[in-house]
Amino acid sequence: MDLPRLQRLLGAHELAWLLDRARRRLEAGRPLDGTVSLTEADDAARAAVARLLGRPPRPGRSLSVSLAAVDRTLRASGASPDGLAAAVVALTGPVTDKRAQDAALATAWQRALSELEHPAVTERPELASWQAKVAATGLLRRLAGGDPATAHRLAVDAVRVLARLPADGLTLPVLAARTLGDAHALDQGRPLGALVHSAVRALAATELPSGAEGRRAAWAAAGVALDELSSRVLVLGLPGSTSSTTGRILAAAHEGGEPCLLTLRQLTRQRPALGLAERTVHVCENPAVLAAAADELGSDCPPLVCVEGQLSVAARTLLGHLADQGCRLAYHGDFDWGGIRIASGVLRLPGALPWRYDSASYRTAVERGLGTPLSTGIPTPTPWDPGLAPAITEHAVRIEEEHLLDQLLTDLRRHTA
Repeated sequence: MDLPRLQRLLGAHELAWLLDRARRRLEAGRPLDGTVSLTEADDAARAAVARLLGRPPRPGRSLSVSLAAVDRTLRASGASPDGLAAAVVALTGPVTDKRAQDAALATAWQRALSELEHPAVTERPELASWQAKVAATGLLRRLAGGDPATAHRLAVDAVRVLARLPADGLTLPVLAARTLGDAHALDQGRPLGALVHSAVRALAATELPSGAEGRRAAWAAAGVALDELSSRVLVLGLPGSTSSTTGRILAAAHEGGEPCLLTLRQLTRQRPALGLAERTVHVCENPAVLAAAADELGSDCPPLVCVEGQLSVAARTLLGHLADQGCRLAYHGDFDWGGIRIASGVLRLPGALPWRYDSASYRTAVERGLGTPLSTGIPTPTPWDPGLAPAITEHAVRIEEEHLLDQLLTDLRRHTA
């Protein structure tokens, strides 16, 4: 290439528009053929084109130039033996094919999203809408700061976490450390934490509050506690022992007939020996039931566990411990769709059975005129009694545990030691 000659032929200021049009075509992946035009061309521009192509200046306000003619001129003159495309690069710098670049970028984004097609996601119906939402709303793109490589890493790491869920009483830092090698990877405010938390809320498959309470409840539904102390379970009448601090706390509460709060830390670090094999442990949803049992029965109350409206990790851990010891779990909760979901988590445990929590009990309560209209929630199957879900759908009446408190207390009296 003869750069000085090329500068004289094509590098003049009056031909900058021509170079710019040619460059844009190259960036768009288009061939340098056809013509380009300049409206409102002045005499200097027409003269520059005439010198380039070796033709007399043409009159008129607009100016049209054949790119093929420019290419032939540059090749024949020796200024640019490889033609116009090489000349554009020599005079204006390397040209990026934007169309190819955009296609490569779209492929990279699609590759990142395709990581979410892992069985850890696709085999869970609850995550179908979440996966579609991530793609449709650009959530992954935003969390990745617009970088597809970062998005790919986020998607891969999210799948690694989801494949470990539900966890068995792990805290969030422990889950993050074991899965990702970074105890803070799932912290609030981290992009990965936000992405996985959005999936965990979908996995919960129930209406959750917003803020810190909703975050805790969502992770708890996946068997993960935010920490060892905030996850707790309320109990009454659980016998203790002198073999551990937790056992002594339970023994004192049992003797005094008072409710006791156990944290996940107490249940995992000093797993209490309860000595309840072959016994029935009643489980309720609402603290009002446990408080009434403490008032009515005191230290004579049989073992009673309250999940406090959501099945916390501490509650899951305790109930699993009781099931492992051979206890029979008898569960009662609110007759509404949220209560059904909580019950599903308990009644999946070995030896767990409903406690006045079936279609017959529900219909009897409705016939008594109990409850309030039920207008919210997503219907959920009730495999322990397939007729319960249709009955709730039919009557659309919500019956809270407090409506049936007298019956529940009567049952507990029958089981006093």
